[in-house]
Amino acid sequence: MRKLILTTLFGIAVGIGSAQAAEIVIKLRPPISIHEHRAMRPSPRHVWIAGYHRWDGNAYAWTPGRWDVPPREHAVWVAPRYERRHDGYVFVEGRWR
Repeated sequence: MRKLILTTLFGIAVGIGSAQAAEIVIKLRPPISIHEHRAMRPSPRHVWIAGYHRWDGNAYAWTPGRWDVPPREHAVWVAPRYERRHDGYVFVEGRWR
């Protein structure tokens, strides 16, 4: 019974991981970023995360920037970006490194 549960959990984890890895190719070039006005930094620990254009399935929509506290000391924010592919553009999520 325990082996069946572990096998099932592993299968679910692999399924979730592969669903997240699916790439959506967007034929339309992303717009130029919008210059944002930053509000005052809430604390010395906060890091500015710039806004970006996200694809909503039909068009690009602006997601505004925000101040955020890194999840751990010395973490660095890697901004989201669009990578050019031979048939369009693919969005790469921003992440803490």
